[in-house]
Order: sequence, then C-alpha cells, then structure tokens
Amino acid sequence: MEIKTNRLHFIDAIRAWAILMMLQGHFVDGLLDPVFRDTGNSMYSLWLYFRGITAPVFFTVSGFIFTYLLIRVPQQGWENPRIRKGIRRALQLLFIGYLLRSNIFGLLQGKLYDAFFLVDVLHCIGVSILVIIGVFLLTSRQKNWVMPATLLGITLSLFIFEPVYSGWTYAWLPDAISNYFTRSNGSVFTIIPWVGYTAFGAFLSVLFKKYASLENLYPTAIGLSAIAGVSLLFFSSPFFVFIGELSGVSLFSNIAFNNYLFIRLGDVLLVFAVFMIFRDFLKQPTFLRIGQNTLSIYVIHFVILYGSLTGLGLYRFFDHAITPGMVIPGAVLFMLFCSFVALYYDTNESLIKNLITQYSQKANTGLSKGYFEVSKLLIVLQDKILRVLNTSKG
Repeated sequence: MEIKTNRLHFIDAIRAWAILMMLQGHFVDGLLDPVFRDTGNSMYSLWLYFRGITAPVFFTVSGFIFTYLLIRVPQQGWENPRIRKGIRRALQLLFIGYLLRSNIFGLLQGKLYDAFFLVDVLHCIGVSILVIIGVFLLTSRQKNWVMPATLLGITLSLFIFEPVYSGWTYAWLPDAISNYFTRSNGSVFTIIPWVGYTAFGAFLSVLFKKYASLENLYPTAIGLSAIAGVSLLFFSSPFFVFIGELSGVSLFSNIAFNNYLFIRLGDVLLVFAVFMIFRDFLKQPTFLRIGQNTLSIYVIHFVILYGSLTGLGLYRFFDHAITPGMVIPGAVLFMLFCSFVALYYDTNESLIKNLITQYSQKANTGLSKGYFEVSKLLIVLQDKILRVLNTSKG
C-alpha cells in the first residue's frame, strides 16, 4: 500500500526499515548457533533489543497506512471504496498466511499438518484491518473524536488486561480458532494483544489526517512522540506500580512486572520521532519502494528461510548451526536478495503474470489432452472387457 502524498514518505521509510530488520532478525534468530547467544555480550543484547522493536513498529505502521488511505477518502460508511478494498486485502493476507504454512507434499496426501493452523504476522494484520474497518463503519457518522477514542480504547484495553488473558488457553475452542488468541500451541503472534499496535497506528493516522494542514505539524508531532515515547519507556512501569499500591488492584502491579507492551509502544513512538526528524533525508526511491513492497518481501523471505510449501528452506539445513562470522554477512545478503527479487517482481509484474498465465494455459491444455487420452483408453478397455464377458457367457 502506497502513500502518494510527499508529506508522509517517512511512513514508507519506517516500513522499509522494519521489514529489513525483520529479515535479518529471522535469519539470525533461526540460524545462529545457541553457543553464541550470550546476553552478557553487549552487541548481542543490543541486537536482541532492537529485534524486539521490529514487530511493534511493523504492526503500528501497517495500521497507520491502511487507516490513512481509508479516511482520506471523503465517502463515509459502505460508500467508501476503501472498505471493499480493505476487506479483500484482509482476506488476501489471511489466505497467504495459511498458504505460507502449508506443505505441498502433505497436501498431495490429503494432510494438513498442525503448523498450518498456527497464526503469524499476516493473519494478525488481516484481522486488524477487519477490526479497523469495523470501527470505521460504526463511528464514521459519529462525532470526529469517537473513532480515534475507540481505537485508542482498543489499544489500552488489550495492553492493560494482558496479565488477565495471557494465561488463558482457550482449550474449549478448536485449535484453528484458539491459535488466534493463545501462543500455547505454537503461534508466533496472536490478535490479542497485537491488534493493539495496529489500532494505535490507526489512531495516529487519524490525528495526522486531522492536523495535516498545520504549519508546525512535524515539530509538534516530533515533540509529542518523543515525550510520550520516553515517558512510556522509563516511567510507565513505576506509574503502574504506584497505581497498584494506591488502588490495591493487583492487575496494575502485574502489568509493571511484565511491562513489555507499553515499553515497546514507547519504542515505537521514538522510532516515529526519529524518522520524522530525518524525513527529508529518507526519500531515496529504492528505499521507499522497499517500504511499499513489504508483502512481497515477507513472502519471499518466508519461502527461502522457512521453506514454505516444500519444507526445503535454509532453516531446515542450517537450523541454529551458523557462527557469527557467517551469520552476519549471510543476513546482509539475505536482506539484499529478498529485496532485489521483490523489487524485480514489482517492476516486471505484468510481464511475469503474463508468462505465468501462458505456462498455466499450456499446462492446463496438456492436462486436458492427457485426461482425454486416458478417458479414450479406459473406454476402449471397457469395451474389450464387455466383449470378453459376453463371449464367455455365450
């Protein structure tokens, strides 16, 4: 999804940074030998911290971009053409998410392995888009403050009550559904709490759209993002401890003891502030195109690293077996290769689709001819068998 206004190029730049960090993060985490995973090493600890920022940033930016495109269209309710596009996009993401977790050899045997039902980034973003559409439809004809308040309310509710629902296993639900809510079966991401980040991104986009005409938009946005980010990063935990002691409600103390959601939200706001500060230096076309082709890059990296469909990915052959001397240049090459293939596809999309269509038609023609020939053979054999049977009866 592309933002066509020059004012928000920094969003595509954030997406580009986030997808590149995701690529190297998955590569290093999947292939680095555990012997070298030393949290006492400052370099590894720094890498580990920034890896933890990537997903919250990616989810937040995804919510921001979709909502920005949605609300800049003047039509309200179902008349907004972005509603149908958004629903199609959400279903596409869900379909691709399941496709990437399928195994062609299992499908040929009529099997669906447990991994097929696990929920990942694309599933969560797909559901998040549907949630944002639902909020838009319910609030678009209300007062201007209702939609952003609802989106912020979703974020705060999911983050505050995380200690309550994090232990739920949803054993009464089929795994295919419960995997959207719990990681106990192996899901990497779940819609609770991760929809909270996309809802927060949607909340930010509403604010940006509302105040887009202000002359001091960026200085104000940078200042507020930096202040809110630092506050969440350093003071949210003490704040929840204080509220817990004051109210006697253990929920707030539990938030403080495992306060990753609000701290990561602070990191997200600081990332936004940094990219807004350097927005005039982040207009390199190739870098922005990477941010506009994150879905293609994600799919390509999943196939190469994890072996989607075939099971023959790098992870199968080098699972936790590579030294830092190999994994660092390997991660760089991996980022470059996935980005190159995605951008090549973006540039030559129509040509590639035409070639695929031509080969598919030829393949279908070949299969049809083969089916016709086999059918004729079966009819001839059936004729001969019936003659033999009739002769034997006579």
